[in-house]
Amino acid sequence: MNPTATAGTACPDSQLMSRRYRAIWRWHFYAGLIVAPFLLILSLTGAIYLFNDELNDLTMPGLQFVAPGAQAMPPSHLIAAAVAAYPGTASRIDLPDAPNRPAKVYLRTKAGEPRQVMVDPATARVLGSFIYTRTLVGFADSMHGSLTLGDYGSVVVELAACWALVLITTGLILWWPRRRRSLAGVLWPRLRARGRLFWRDLHAVTGVWTVALIAFLLVTGLPWSIVQGPLVRGAVTALGIGNQAQRWGYSPPKSQPMGEALGRIGWSQAATPMPASDPAHAEHMPAIPADTPAAADPSAITGADAIAAKIAAGGFTGGYRLYLPAGPTGVYTALVSPGRPEAQWTRHFDRWTGTLIGENDWSRYGIGSKAIELGVQIHMGRYFGRANQLLMLVPCLAIVVLVVSGVAMWWRRRPSGKLAAPPAVSDARLGVALAVLVVAGILMPMLGASLIFVALIDAVWRKGWDSNPR
Repeated sequence: MNPTATAGTACPDSQLMSRRYRAIWRWHFYAGLIVAPFLLILSLTGAIYLFNDELNDLTMPGLQFVAPGAQAMPPSHLIAAAVAAYPGTASRIDLPDAPNRPAKVYLRTKAGEPRQVMVDPATARVLGSFIYTRTLVGFADSMHGSLTLGDYGSVVVELAACWALVLITTGLILWWPRRRRSLAGVLWPRLRARGRLFWRDLHAVTGVWTVALIAFLLVTGLPWSIVQGPLVRGAVTALGIGNQAQRWGYSPPKSQPMGEALGRIGWSQAATPMPASDPAHAEHMPAIPADTPAAADPSAITGADAIAAKIAAGGFTGGYRLYLPAGPTGVYTALVSPGRPEAQWTRHFDRWTGTLIGENDWSRYGIGSKAIELGVQIHMGRYFGRANQLLMLVPCLAIVVLVVSGVAMWWRRRPSGKLAAPPAVSDARLGVALAVLVVAGILMPMLGASLIFVALIDAVWRKGWDSNPR
């Protein structure tokens, strides 16, 4: 307090602090209004995906387990059995990492549906199949990444994540205990509180104890985003701290990125170039048009056995994906993608000669790629088992509490039928908060553009409000 202030005059410092508080509160309110429903979706679907294996085992037990067999049959037998049961185009087989688990064959049926076919590796008996997006885990995965709306939904999810960072920044400033003598309501809730005070304490205390985990989820999710992701990838590559294999790039149409050719793979390999088989070695084989699917190319299926034998000679008998070649220049790609990314490796083989023509592993990742890969695996709850799942469940549940308590506070405060946004404040000095938002907006263009847009809307709204006083 200013000691020169009279009893009947407000302290200038207090007035300034009040203006700052109300200005930041206004931004916090609008950020919450924009992202609350999306954060609720992301937290609930993320919590589901954390336990994807457990939920699949629970909802589809008949497809997830087999009686352990003495020896697995060659991959070509398993792929052929899947294609016979569900006629279509095979693109990949996942060989199990445990004796009581089935092999999984990925194919696109004649009806055009991507289907995962489960096959007993010891007998080649087809257990059944499912369409991933129609399962609980698949639906949650699609909602979490794109709200099931493709690229448009991915943009919305990225915006929500960016604005959640605004919520964190402004929320911490609002929480900061200015001149409070008690930490009740700051570090723990006042247990006797009722009404709006109860919801305020629940909101503040939950936020401050889980803010680091929530921020971690947001930051580690951004490398996969549609706008920020390529910027992050470009930055780590330009700085020389990415995957060494990305430095040479690819040259369409002769080659394409692995992520485009194979679908969803690890972040550090998604932009690395796919090698190509030498079609000159196919001179004694039947003519195969370019991009011929494996189902119409029997040699692509039968050739998988020789590749699996090469991989087994290197110590891997299961627990990896084997992608089949498409067309005369296609390659066999074996990929190990465990929860601990230090064990990641990839091998590419010429489809005609079986020669190793490309490889990649953890040793070739720079510090940037390693940090992102570690962050992604922890984000998904895969790095240190059940403890990792439970740790990441904490921020998911905390976001639900924050959204519910924030809405409850607003609902109790608002007059009936009105939005009840915090009042506009002029001449508020935002200082550090504004600087943080500016820097964040520069580093994250999606956030920066949306901040400018919201600021313009707010300015127009305030101008109209001031010109039409009640």
